[in-house]
Amino acid sequence: MVVVVLPALLAREAGGKKQVEVEAGAVGEALRSLPVADLLFDERGELRRLVNVYVDGVDAREHQGVDTRVEDGQTLIVLQAVAGG
Repeated sequence: MVVVVLPALLAREAGGKKQVEVEAGAVGEALRSLPVADLLFDERGELRRLVNVYVDGVDAREHQGVDTRVEDGQTLIVLQAVAGG
């Protein structure tokens, strides 16, 4: 199992769960299994630009992004950056 840690806003949308355990072999698979997947991915199925995902503290973009392999016991932390003008 992989633990996915969600920020408060997403946790509220996920039924109040700040941590969700999922079976997944890759970052994208884990994120797509969440009840908030539509908030994480755009209409093309790509991770939204302002969504950052860390695998055991390392930015997934430094590896293969959503294709980064994950193993049982690893933790994914999802953070949404805030932008505006």
